[in-house]
Amino acid sequence: MNFVMKQALGGAGKDMGKMLGGDGGEEKDPEKEAEKVKKEEERQEALRQQEEERKAKYAKMEAERENLRQGIRDKYGIKKREEKEAELAAEAEAAAEGSLTRAKKAVPAGCGDDEEEDAGLMETVMKFLPGPLNNVLDMFNKK
Repeated sequence: MNFVMKQALGGAGKDMGKMLGGDGGEEKDPEKEAEKVKKEEERQEALRQQEEERKAKYAKMEAERENLRQGIRDKYGIKKREEKEAELAAEAEAAAEGSLTRAKKAVPAGCGDDEEEDAGLMETVMKFLPGPLNNVLDMFNKK
């Protein structure tokens, strides 16, 4: 009977037992579960260690590169960007300290005020035009 059952199911007897609610002939061993957990922890620790080694390796490589860069800078008298920016800022402060006038603004006053500028421009042009031309422009402005 057992033989016929195995032939009919094609060796899926254990799987059928699991599907029907049985444990399928497998017993859960607490020692095996503990061993799996231990192996997983060891694997995670190994991954962390590899990551730390990789970071240390790249930090060492970057330090070597920086030493080479610094050697080239020293040889040719080149300064780092940070040093250049610090020097420029110090020069700007030094120039402003000795000056009796205020610092210049990047954009002069009145720039970008299109409406006021147009009105002022028209008035300036009107002052310099001779009388008859001034009257012609007044006719266009009235419309």
